Amino acid sequence: MGSAKKKNSAERQARIAEMRRAEQARERRNRLLTIGASVAVVTALVVGGVVLVRSQDDGGTTADSSNPGHWTTGKDGVKTWSSKLSQTHVTKTVKYPMTPPAGGDHDARWMNCNGDVYTKELNNMNAVHSLEHGSVWVTYTSKAKKADVEALAAKVKKTPYTLMSPYEGQAAPIMLTAWGHQRTVTSASDPNVDKFFETYVQGEQTPEKGATCQGGLS
Repeated sequence: MGSAKKKNSAERQARIAEMRRAEQARERRNRLLTIGASVAVVTALVVGGVVLVRSQDDGGTTADSSNPGHWTTGKDGVKTWSSKLSQTHVTKTVKYPMTPPAGGDHDARWMNCNGDVYTKELNNMNAVHSLEHGSVWVTYTSKAKKADVEALAAKVKKTPYTLMSPYEGQAAPIMLTAWGHQRTVTSASDPNVDKFFETYVQGEQTPEKGATCQGGLS
């Protein structure tokens, strides 16, 4: 009898010990699940905060600080931007460090630049995208002579990968801009107009040579 009681007691203790081990294992699993859930929540909050900040940034206005640099003027009178210009498509409004802008972050949509002449000022960010495709952008102010404007418009209309528009904020009555390059000209008959076109229409400076100048905004 005594032996049987001892055996039963030992078995009962063994079962209790097994139950305790199982309970401890469940507690450890629950703690791990709780920690995992907390980490997931914190991660979601952090990611959500980053997305929110990015969304807010995308809706704002910013200087194009990714393109620090300055103009250097060559012997031919053409100015060249001293640093590499970024090419990111953005939705935020970019404040360019040069006028008219000659490159940098821009809108995903380009202005049609297949000899297109516009009578109203363009959105900088769309025009910059046209420059990325290798176009030359002819701009003029109200101080430009009517005859020059008409002659330049006629030249642009027969030259693929060019566009033209008024631009009152620029420093000279007539300016020519390509990606990373810019110059002023005195008139439509200035020989530097042809030189600039020959060099920079789909020139070596083009980041996306061969990209279309059609199918954009008009």
